[in-house]
Amino acid sequence: MSFDRNLARLIDHTILRPDALRSDVEKVCAEALRFEFASVCVNSFWVPLITRELAGSSVKVCTVAGFSLGAATTATKVAETAEAVAAGAAEIDMVLNVGALLSGDTATAESDIAAVVRASHAGGALVKVIIETALLSEDAKVLACRIAVAAGADYVKTSTGFAKSGATAADIALMRRTVGPDIGVKASGGIRTLSDVRAMVAAGASRVGASASVAIMEAALLESKALESKALESRAAENA
Repeated sequence: MSFDRNLARLIDHTILRPDALRSDVEKVCAEALRFEFASVCVNSFWVPLITRELAGSSVKVCTVAGFSLGAATTATKVAETAEAVAAGAAEIDMVLNVGALLSGDTATAESDIAAVVRASHAGGALVKVIIETALLSEDAKVLACRIAVAAGADYVKTSTGFAKSGATAADIALMRRTVGPDIGVKASGGIRTLSDVRAMVAAGASRVGASASVAIMEAALLESKALESKALESRAAENA
């Protein structure tokens, strides 16, 4: 993966810290505009602000619903989604009702997702379902992905970033095998380096969530410059 727009367009530039200031969110938006990231992902309070900051650009407005535990009522998640979409959100990263899933109540877990999908799609926004892989067995991860697809989700996503661990290449590969080629798979949680991004993409991720996005892009730029310098030196040696 070379340093180009394609790398940036894989990344949801994320700021979900509870102590994020307005100035922090504005900075993240400026960074996203500079690199042309896929989206900026924020808590729903900040959606009106980033909608204004990103207006006219290709960077999407992304927010979360039922974050970070997934244990809110479906009505609450739907209301949060509808309000965010009305305020400009184009992507909703919702958290699966993990407790319902692990209790064997897959019907409730699926209907919860489906309700958010309906509210989101009605406003032209897509939905990523956070299954919180750190809390699930392999069989439960597969089940979570299957019900997300059955409920109409556009993506499945590994993690909130607030659980005991985040994305792994093994989980991404499992999720990709489960959902097939037509559903997005987002790796999120603990992705801090260019190598991390490459590992996730190689495993099957089509989107990556990161707060270290700028450092990742700067590493890619340094690598690109080093490769260009090496190529120039090689051509100079050939012509000597």
